[in-house]
Amino acid sequence: MAMGMCMFDPPQPDPAIAAALNAFATAERAALLQLRSLVFQVAAEDDRIGPLVEELKWGQPSIRPKRAKVGTPVRLGQAKTGQVAVFVHCQTSVISDFRAVFPDRFHFDGNRAVLLDPGGPVPVEDLRPLLQGALTYHLR
Repeated sequence: MAMGMCMFDPPQPDPAIAAALNAFATAERAALLQLRSLVFQVAAEDDRIGPLVEELKWGQPSIRPKRAKVGTPVRLGQAKTGQVAVFVHCQTSVISDFRAVFPDRFHFDGNRAVLLDPGGPVPVEDLRPLLQGALTYHLR
């Protein structure tokens, strides 16, 4: 699959999530929708994750496994820098583990987020390990 493409059809977001996504500018919204689709795709491909729960946290979509002790939430939003961000709980090792694999490929916000340029392609394949790591964090 080419960089920037994610052909998975995620479930329709509930109205509050849809409204939060629609509040983003066009370029950011497109990247966030692609990232949302990728989160659901990664979960669908791993039987250990199970169903997901999507809710708003700090006005941004947050997606986590429904079952306890499986993974940590993935929040999709925008960093203060204006970049699109994939946030995870800062007290996990998800970002540091991912940074070890891709030290020069991405920009990071400490241990809390991977940052992406809103107008650029979403590196779907490179982000899979990040999302897999978050959604299965407690299964290690």
